[in-house]
Amino acid sequence: MGENHNYTPFVKAGIVLGVGLGGFVDGIVLHQILQWHHVLTSAGFPPTSVRNLEVNTLADGLFHATTWVITVIGLALLWRAKRQGEHSPTKILVGSIAVGWGLFNLVEGIIGHQILGIHHVRSGPNQLFWDLSFLAFGAGLVVIGWISVRGGHREMATE
Repeated sequence: MGENHNYTPFVKAGIVLGVGLGGFVDGIVLHQILQWHHVLTSAGFPPTSVRNLEVNTLADGLFHATTWVITVIGLALLWRAKRQGEHSPTKILVGSIAVGWGLFNLVEGIIGHQILGIHHVRSGPNQLFWDLSFLAFGAGLVVIGWISVRGGHREMATE
């Protein structure tokens, strides 16, 4: 039977890292590469004028700055967990990152897309489909990540 390890610090670090990284994927892929939306496109600032694009660029920048800070906090938590002397439980950490990314999608999708309506994943005739797909992807990440974390805990307990 293996030692009793406390992997909670790694889970916390992974979740915070996942929230930050999920925000980066959203901002980089959906805002910049695909240009499907910006932070405020459905809040009275559609990308139909230079002024609206300036407002959205500022909002997107603040969003990216926030996700950067969250990611740095996650790295600091990971560094602290590692300094506590535990070995790095890869399956637990990766699963926790997936949980965090999924939580980002769920919170952002429910609050930003549905409740506040400040933007949608992709506005247009299939808007609800894209919003629900974003939520489903987030829920899937939470479930898969949680299964990985639980499996990692079981594996570590038998080592």
